[in-house]
Amino acid sequence: MESYQFLGVWVNALTIEDLNELVRQSVQRGERWLIANHNMNSLRLFHKDGKMRDFYARSAYIHVDGMPLIWLGRLLGYPLRREHRVTYADWIYPLMADAARSGWRIFYLGSKPGVAQRGAAILQERYPGLEIVTADGYFDARRDSEDNRALLEKINTFQPQVLMVGMGMPRQEHWVLDNMDSIRVNAILTAGAAIDYVAGAVPTPPRWAGKVGLEWFFRLVSEPGRLWRRYLVEPWFVLWLFIVELWNRRRKAD
Repeated sequence: MESYQFLGVWVNALTIEDLNELVRQSVQRGERWLIANHNMNSLRLFHKDGKMRDFYARSAYIHVDGMPLIWLGRLLGYPLRREHRVTYADWIYPLMADAARSGWRIFYLGSKPGVAQRGAAILQERYPGLEIVTADGYFDARRDSEDNRALLEKINTFQPQVLMVGMGMPRQEHWVLDNMDSIRVNAILTAGAAIDYVAGAVPTPPRWAGKVGLEWFFRLVSEPGRLWRRYLVEPWFVLWLFIVELWNRRRKAD
């Protein structure tokens, strides 16, 4: 898989089809692969949070979840294409279709109580034969807590091939880093609000908006209290990283 380093991070140029194939390979080989993603929010967290850096260091593959990163990468000379931007609002359906066809068991951890169950029921109706079990993200996530031990037992008893963790950044990444050595699973995916979209708990932005880099605007309008800082303040940090990198590259070229 092609990989590129810019703005201080590594990413792989992966399409939805590539990602499904990686999940398939992890299952066929019986190996455990952490498949992460980067967007504008994670980029800022990566540079601010040492635990996030440790998480990405353990990732086998890192796909791009955000058109701004595609654009910035292209401005820096990398051959990233629109289809290399993969968000879970798009990927979850092809992933579940492959899971149903291939017999992969899915465990989804995250969302408010009842939301993931509702989303799972919708997915099972759409993809007959899909095996999916859920647990909400409202638990004591400390590694040695009683809640966490019970959750790990539930996951390992189900024996999923795919574990999707949708608790928002950086909580989901921190939890995965703390617990991945205790989880018997093949593919671990940090999925954000994937099943919230399916369940209708979070409005799904128009899919054309993602292709032109405007999905953030629709998410901001739907959840302004939670997302205003992420979309109106934090991107300036990433822009500064871009300016510094562009300046350094031009100095080296002179």
